[in-house]
Amino acid sequence: PPAPVATPISLNKISLTKNDKTVSLKKTDGRFGKIRVNLNWNQRPQSTGLFGLKSSAIDLDLGAFVEDKHGNITAVQALGNGFGDFDYFPYVKLLGDDRTGAVTDGEWLEINGDMWHEFHRILIYAFIYEGAPNWRDTDGVVRVMVPGQPEIEVKMNEYGSDLGTCAVAYLENKNGEIKVSREVTFHRGQRYMDDAYGWGLRWTRGSK
Repeated sequence: PPAPVATPISLNKISLTKNDKTVSLKKTDGRFGKIRVNLNWNQRPQSTGLFGLKSSAIDLDLGAFVEDKHGNITAVQALGNGFGDFDYFPYVKLLGDDRTGAVTDGEWLEINGDMWHEFHRILIYAFIYEGAPNWRDTDGVVRVMVPGQPEIEVKMNEYGSDLGTCAVAYLENKNGEIKVSREVTFHRGQRYMDDAYGWGLRWTRGSK
């Protein structure tokens, strides 16, 4: 009998929701190439001040907590100038920092997926640096793009939380696969998010 034909990977977008929260990606050789993570949001100025006569642009920042299989832990984010490194630990790099939302494609992280065997877990998060009073107003969305895999999308605008930090997506190394989970939990800041997820980083006041 003829050999069974392998089912091709569907490259349609996957939207992770409250009901469908996880997806697993795998490669036979465990090398996922350059994984790109994008944060985008609306660029409409928000009215502030007396009678709403002032307006301020929304500034969201993208970041990641990273832990490798050896227990090394760090945060990659513009706040504190921790932009990371693609070729060396943490194998995650933040590409610049959009302070105004004027860059139409938002902010980007790159993850060295060819070094996935070195990773234990990554927590992708976003925080409001200035502007929007709540997350519903931001229309924020994070997309995870892995070569040869469907694009994964997580939206953050279904809640109106005024807590400034949102844990968006959790990437875990499960026997060489990438397990992506939707989080969308809100926290007073990165240190409180750290406490909630048990990373154990040491925090000091930073600026950008």
